[in-house]
Amino acid sequence: MKRFAELFNALDASTATGAKVDALKRYFAAAAPADAAWAVYFLAGGKPRQVVPTAVLRALAMARAGISEWLFEASYQAVGDLAETIAHILPPPHAVSDVGLADWVEQRLLPLRGMSPAQQAVNIDAYWDELDASGRFLLVKLIGGGFRVGVSKLLVQRALAEGAGIDAKLVAQRMMGYTDAKRAPDAQAYRRLVTQEPGAAGSAEDMGQPYPFFLAHALPQAAELPLTEFDVRLGAPGDWLIEWKYDGIRAQVVKRAGQVWVWSRGEELVTERFPEIVALAQGLPDGTVLDGEIVVWKDGRPAAFNLLQQRIARTTLTKRVLADAPVTLIAYDLLEWQGADLRDAPQAARRAALVAAAQGRIEVSPVEVRSTWAELAALREESRERGVEGFMLKHVDARYGSGRKKQQGLGAGTWWKWKIEPFSVDAVLIYAQAGHGRRASVYTDYTFAVWSRAPADATEAQAVVDAIAKRTPAEAGALQLVAFAKAYSGLTDEEFKRVDAVIRKTTLEKFGPVRSVKPTLVFELGFEGINRSPRHKSGIAVRFPRMLRIRDDKPLHEADTLQVLEALL
Repeated sequence: MKRFAELFNALDASTATGAKVDALKRYFAAAAPADAAWAVYFLAGGKPRQVVPTAVLRALAMARAGISEWLFEASYQAVGDLAETIAHILPPPHAVSDVGLADWVEQRLLPLRGMSPAQQAVNIDAYWDELDASGRFLLVKLIGGGFRVGVSKLLVQRALAEGAGIDAKLVAQRMMGYTDAKRAPDAQAYRRLVTQEPGAAGSAEDMGQPYPFFLAHALPQAAELPLTEFDVRLGAPGDWLIEWKYDGIRAQVVKRAGQVWVWSRGEELVTERFPEIVALAQGLPDGTVLDGEIVVWKDGRPAAFNLLQQRIARTTLTKRVLADAPVTLIAYDLLEWQGADLRDAPQAARRAALVAAAQGRIEVSPVEVRSTWAELAALREESRERGVEGFMLKHVDARYGSGRKKQQGLGAGTWWKWKIEPFSVDAVLIYAQAGHGRRASVYTDYTFAVWSRAPADATEAQAVVDAIAKRTPAEAGALQLVAFAKAYSGLTDEEFKRVDAVIRKTTLEKFGPVRSVKPTLVFELGFEGINRSPRHKSGIAVRFPRMLRIRDDKPLHEADTLQVLEALL
């Protein structure tokens, strides 16, 4: 744990890519393989399951430090991070141990899940007594399931590759599925990542292994990139394969040795969740890997994403669930065929091979052909009617890469997302919470509301604001502000500071880390999707909400209403 904490501090202290890679290489060179295996798991995005409730950690820390709840809460508000708060308030340890990361995770942390609260408290108290502040910080993060670090998976792959003297693409391929929660990393798994032996693609341990997903960049919207610039900066439409962008789950379907594996883009093995996809792929020859989108398909078109989401949330796939949300795979790339890796073949060649391989067994994403970008832009306006998100642009010469590479201008991009403009509404800020990390001292996480109906005028709206300020309960059927979304991204640091100042001046009540504020600010919120939700007071949930701008030009009474959201449905 001590060495992993030192690595965490080194990564957190630097913004330079080279320094981060060097710190990673030093750690992997010195760490025992079992420790390195868990380090790769956490650094590459593996999420530790919460083994102890945060309330237990808070209570134990207060008892150990001998402070009251109000003082702990005040410290937490000042720091903005629970793990950091606990690390600060605990008294110094009696002795610092040198137990390795693997032993910490496997022998100490994971067994906590099955213990009684009393035994958990005894063990955690003992663990804190052998760790310094950095180690305690990491321990709380791992126990609470909130570990995050400022390093990308690509940097971890680069460090492993440079340290082992092998190709980073090979490491990336070997790491596919490494962070799957169903697999516990161990020394053998780590050695497989960094061995210089190429290994057969069909070895027993890697038989179902997918390839690293190639990701697209978002194409600037028309307001930033006029259609007149498309020919100049992208070339003719004929240089691109133009496909509809489906709103589902990105997946790779692997067929080898008579078996089928289905992997999500999050590197989770989801085969058991989609028996229909397995049935479709059974007819494919061994040595086939397809890339595509899993979507719910009903009435001859893709259904809304929330229907797929509801199916994923079900623990048991009954006949009713399968009938209500039937899925299919829309394939748009062929990465392996009869055991041959096709990723270095041009996009057009892979497309032709995909069409030939599908032969009616697998649905292939249709390609739209138009002579001008203006015609394509007009067709793109039909996206929502078709149940899609816009277009994918893939250059005919594009190779299938790994991850999302930085692009040097539009002409250099090989895959682009040309999405439709997001939905947007004007909403009122009513709650705020401080952010995390460097934003821990600034209120950046906001809850927004819309009017239950359109106010008659500014006077009626102001009466509601005054009632909120006086904590006067609203009468049944009266005009109200109804919460419907939370957002924490989209503003600049300067804008967040400006809003933070308003929040502090207009705070009405505090509920732990949350402040209710007097409604004074209107924001334009953008979001990708909208659906009904019985879990929310508004009856509506939005997907991927973000702040587009502060509407200084819009008075409160002109903010949008529930009826506007209903119309977007």
